[in-house]
Amino acid sequence: MLKIALPNKGRLADDVRELFNDAGLEVRSRGERALTASLGGEFEAIFVRAQDIPEFVADGAADAGITGWDLVSESGRHLTQLMDLEFGRCRLSVAVRDESGIQSVADLQGSPRVATCFPRATQRFFEQHGKRVEVVPVSGAAEIAPHLGIADIVVDLVSTGSTLKVNGLREVATVLESSARLIAVDGASPRANAEDKQHKLDELVMALSSVLRARGKRYVMANVPKAQLEKVKGVLPGLNGPTVVDVLGGNVVAVHAVVDAKGIYRTVASLKALGCEGILVTRIERLMP
Repeated sequence: MLKIALPNKGRLADDVRELFNDAGLEVRSRGERALTASLGGEFEAIFVRAQDIPEFVADGAADAGITGWDLVSESGRHLTQLMDLEFGRCRLSVAVRDESGIQSVADLQGSPRVATCFPRATQRFFEQHGKRVEVVPVSGAAEIAPHLGIADIVVDLVSTGSTLKVNGLREVATVLESSARLIAVDGASPRANAEDKQHKLDELVMALSSVLRARGKRYVMANVPKAQLEKVKGVLPGLNGPTVVDVLGGNVVAVHAVVDAKGIYRTVASLKALGCEGILVTRIERLMP
């Protein structure tokens, strides 16, 4: 049974558990504080700190793991992403004080001090841009560093940017974009997964992807007058066009289609305007292409 390292707490942990449950890989543990759990009987979960997951996977203690890409990049280990889970989105950004004249990394002069919780990723970023900096590692609240004289610049995680604004800082560059990723050892590594393990990981990717693909879709069914069928096809394009089924003894057909959830209000209104009846909209648990 393959071991999957998962975050043990926080919003990321909650989102990961929900995703696995929706994929039919229910997290079955002996208690809230259990360090391991069965994932639908197919995999074994081990719960650790999100920042430790890259190390667990790289060292072979877990066959795969889920954590933020920012933490994977910072670890410097030979890991690869199997898929982007599309939640926990944020960015690692370079920020300066509002009153500074700095507009981009190119404007940096000398060897400024940079406060960050991500010293490795930060050092790589400035080296790639040909800039010498003195990295000042901090354990948190990097945005306060310029006000305390600890550093001139900060490199920190940003979601909305509101925390930076409150502290008189503004972004001038993005080090990397991050989100939750399913990771495994790089295929070129001696620790790369054997063929049978890789097959199971491919199945896991397929299961999780089907859930994420379904979240932005709705399944629509409606009884459509045959005379309006061509117009309805324009309203319900579906993945590969709507499915049309004859209804016995009538001048209507049953039309089924998968549509974007964000436009469902207008879709239903358009169907009613064309004389459609028996309109049914349902959520989709999983969607395979």
